[in-house]
Amino acid sequence: MMAETRFLETEQGRRIAYHHHPGSGPTVIFLGGLKSDMEGTKAIHLEAWAKARGQAFLRFDYSGHGESSGTFEEGCIGDWHQDSVAAISTLIEGPILPVGSSMGGWQALLLAKAMPERICGMATIAAAPDFTEDGYWESFTEAQKAELETRGYVELPSDYMEPYRISKRLIEDGRDHLVLRGPLALPFPVRSLQGTADTAVSTETALRLLDHVTCEDMRLTLVKDADHRFSDGPCLGLIEAAVQELADRV
Repeated sequence: MMAETRFLETEQGRRIAYHHHPGSGPTVIFLGGLKSDMEGTKAIHLEAWAKARGQAFLRFDYSGHGESSGTFEEGCIGDWHQDSVAAISTLIEGPILPVGSSMGGWQALLLAKAMPERICGMATIAAAPDFTEDGYWESFTEAQKAELETRGYVELPSDYMEPYRISKRLIEDGRDHLVLRGPLALPFPVRSLQGTADTAVSTETALRLLDHVTCEDMRLTLVKDADHRFSDGPCLGLIEAAVQELADRV
């Protein structure tokens, strides 16, 4: 029987959908990507793995995603960071082990700045820090930048779903949450996974993050020909192994 989705009301008035399974610590938290939801292959796979070993686990939808309130177009990196902090602060006690996929990798790094004392380890999958600036803004034509000013958004095609509508707010708020421009300390072990056939996040991004952070125990695993989804059998096995290694150290 599938567990029913529960909802959390945040201080900002947003309604966040989540599934939380208590168990032994640390709590593994799945942080999804842009426009993805907590029903994705990686989130469900990790939840099943956590349940099987009695590990505490949380997955949730950011506002404007999945079953949570709001629309995607209204949201921004800062809102989704607030959603993550609210879910963790309200629903979980003790140490956490964030697993961030794509934009969720950026969210995990923001958690490292907001609550480093609670994080015992971190795993990232095709982490996409600062993508609003280095991906979207950098690649916009002058016409697109003008359209962002006049219309308030531009539409971008996606390899993985319908076009993204990228708002002026998403770009401007992203600049307030950049993590690759200043010191970024990760005082816990980090395991990063990246596919070489990823068309959304480049291997260069993964190497830039590895080079930028201050971390005594960080490893980057490159997987030849894996794409951005990183959700076939071998890739799921790598995610599971990375999270298990980190969880078993606590």
